[in-house]
Amino acid sequence: MGHVIGPHGVQGCVKVAHYTEKITTLLDYPTWWLGSSNSKLDDWSEISVKSYFIHVDRLVVLLSNITNRTEAIRLKGMQIAIPKNQLPVLPENGDAGYYWVDLIGSQVVNIQNEALGQVIGLLETGANDVLRVKGAAKDSQERLVPFIDQVIVQVDLKSKKILVDWGLDYC
Repeated sequence: MGHVIGPHGVQGCVKVAHYTEKITTLLDYPTWWLGSSNSKLDDWSEISVKSYFIHVDRLVVLLSNITNRTEAIRLKGMQIAIPKNQLPVLPENGDAGYYWVDLIGSQVVNIQNEALGQVIGLLETGANDVLRVKGAAKDSQERLVPFIDQVIVQVDLKSKKILVDWGLDYC
């Protein structure tokens, strides 16, 4: 849902980068889970939002049990998650039928049936979203594939496969 950019001020507030459509959507969930993207589920901790404000198009929050800048600095880079069962149910079909997390781990294959790799993340660029695709062991290159209608041919969540019109030699 987002990540902590770093501290804001001296009283324990943190700046948050949101992965949501609107800056305030994260605030619909008063309890967040914080952890690193490569940590086990047991290493994530539950924390609640005490207060917030928006500063220069950035969400700034004061989290429970964070009382000073030193504690806020320790949160830098932490991922913000919401339990999936708390998210709105999406329609079964159409572009809005999945969350980004649903795409992570999907195999990406082009229309020539060449494997590009596995989705390891997504980026929001402002113009369009971008799949981060990591190649197989012999081709460990990371590719950035635009998540746009002209490139994404089909997303099959059941088989965790994404069909794209994108060449192996594209950067």
